[in-house]
Amino acid sequence: MHYTNSLIIFLFINSFLFGQTDSSNTLKYTPQFKFNEGIFANFEQVKKNSPVPKSRILTSVGYDDQLFFNRVLELKEIYYYDNFGMKQKIPTKKIWGYSRNGILYIRINNGFYRITIVGSICHFVANHTTYNNNYYPYSYYDYRYYPYGGRPGGNTTTEMRQYLLDFQTGKVLEYDVASVEVLLMRDPELHDEYVTLRNRKKKQLKFLYVRKFNERNPLYFSNNNEP
Repeated sequence: MHYTNSLIIFLFINSFLFGQTDSSNTLKYTPQFKFNEGIFANFEQVKKNSPVPKSRILTSVGYDDQLFFNRVLELKEIYYYDNFGMKQKIPTKKIWGYSRNGILYIRINNGFYRITIVGSICHFVANHTTYNNNYYPYSYYDYRYYPYGGRPGGNTTTEMRQYLLDFQTGKVLEYDVASVEVLLMRDPELHDEYVTLRNRKKKQLKFLYVRKFNERNPLYFSNNNEP
């Protein structure tokens, strides 16, 4: 009996200490949170808030240049040193995005756009260009079929579109009812509440439910500020 009680106390204390340690190693996202400045080669670096800092990027652009990222991201390739001091190369079109002045920018539709709402579900706006010829329309990101930049003749239409970013998976989705329903599934109670709404209400309240989800499911980052 004495052994059992001691074991229970030990497990309780160990669990408490683990919870304390785990909490101290994470940082809850708030509007005051600032992303470390640099280039994110992939989404895993974003989740860890661990970009390639400017000081590791090989470039002739001055690190104190206010247009540093604009100038560097105009290049086709970016050279940098990784955490082991090894020189690496990455095509600019393959990087995830970057952070400047603590603000996160994502690469989409061949451009970089600020993520205005950061949370477990992020929201942002980006240009979407459609090229139209006499036969069919095709999207800007279909440039892969024209590797040398050539496109069939026709008119172009550019519009601003809204997107969602799932911070758990890094997946970018269209800002519509179907996407909101899918993302809310990680909060069954909130999801059930949303799907019972009339279709018109679902469209009207998309942003409200994204905000509710973020409030109920906060975003956390590692408390390690080192890149």
